[in-house]
Amino acid sequence: MAERRTGPERLSSFSDAVFAVIITILVLEFNPPSEDTFSALLPLWPIALSYAVSYLFIAIVWVNHHHLFSHAEESTPRLVWSNFAHLFSVSLIPFTTEWIAESRLAAAPVATYAAVFVLVNITYLALCWEAVDRPAGEAASKRLRRMLRMRSFITVLLFAAAAVLALKWPVAAIVVICVCLIAYVRPDISASEGDVAAA
Repeated sequence: MAERRTGPERLSSFSDAVFAVIITILVLEFNPPSEDTFSALLPLWPIALSYAVSYLFIAIVWVNHHHLFSHAEESTPRLVWSNFAHLFSVSLIPFTTEWIAESRLAAAPVATYAAVFVLVNITYLALCWEAVDRPAGEAASKRLRRMLRMRSFITVLLFAAAAVLALKWPVAAIVVICVCLIAYVRPDISASEGDVAAA
């Protein structure tokens, strides 16, 4: 009797719904000023900055999550729990975003914000292992798996460095975080072209 395998489609759909809720929570924390003048918007720049960075981060996480699940062949228990861990770490972003906005980019909130990014990346590595490395079908190439791991390890270190940097220079830490995000804008990190050429 053939072993029944469950595809990852349902898990991916559930994750999409969670990402949508997280973005909704994020925007609900973005309150307008009490005054009806353009000058009243100027003091809100830390809130606007934190919201923009967090929104971009969640969008990039979703794009990379979607890319990973395109390589997943079945919904294993390890993949399910790795995905829940990843979604949990992402769900912390609205809380830390509100904190750095209310504190106007104070040291401890920005350090915590960067630490959440570290956690998101670590759980992303776990997802890489379950969705890309483990499947027997080898849907992803060795080059792609290597590049995904390398990028994740490097950005974990950079986010950790940003957390430490934030204790003295919070704004510089935000810049480091934004630079790290750029590395994830393209989820396939040009691996596919190299694989085609190698084939």
